[in-house]
Amino acid sequence: MKAAAILPARLQSTRLARKMLLAETGRTLIEHSARNALSSGVFERVVVATDSTEIATALEAAGIEAVMTRADHQSGTDRVREAVELQGFGDFDVIVNVQGDEPELAREDLVTLVRAFSDASVQLATLCAPLAKSAELGSPQVVKVVRDGAGDALYFSRAAIPCAVHARKGSPPPQSAPRRHVGVYAFRPAALARFCELPVGALERIENLEQLRWLEAGLKLRVLDAEKAPLGIDTRPEYDAFVARVKARGGT
Repeated sequence: MKAAAILPARLQSTRLARKMLLAETGRTLIEHSARNALSSGVFERVVVATDSTEIATALEAAGIEAVMTRADHQSGTDRVREAVELQGFGDFDVIVNVQGDEPELAREDLVTLVRAFSDASVQLATLCAPLAKSAELGSPQVVKVVRDGAGDALYFSRAAIPCAVHARKGSPPPQSAPRRHVGVYAFRPAALARFCELPVGALERIENLEQLRWLEAGLKLRVLDAEKAPLGIDTRPEYDAFVARVKARGGT
């Protein structure tokens, strides 16, 4: 499969100002994420799609490809689509939307995600991992997913799913059924275009989860098991912990 990774990266962020350009490790956060994708060896091309000339300039200096996109996109997926249209990825089989604030996404999981498209029926795929602790089941910050027997998503929610209030005797514990969603998406190019053209659905508005529009349209979304859930960076303590981990492993 011929695959490309596109990392949407906007400069403005709400909980951690200018986080993509934080560089206390000697590299910007977005450079770390791009190099991590490159190191997986599964991508023929890795591109950062940004609305910031500062980000683009920093990446150019680091030898990372960047493309300027509009500032008014509603989601990273829309930004990825614009990059595809601008850069001519028509001969690629798979486009992977890799979050710019997840520099420690497991490389083997990126390989797993791309390989899923050897199944011709897969149009859109994502990852999931076990819940780390039972408290995550009720946390709205942790998106849960439940799957059917074929491994396709039945539903994503910020709520505790499945509900165990009326569980039958002998049922498995509720935290054993859902999985934690890992927010990286892989598309066939035509599926990416279709996703962005679909109307925003009622469930997407209620849960504020864009992947629900695909399910609301009656389409299949393959959910693959990841080796581990990456430690995304949204807050200052999370970034500080990342810097400590990088320094502990020698700055890589």
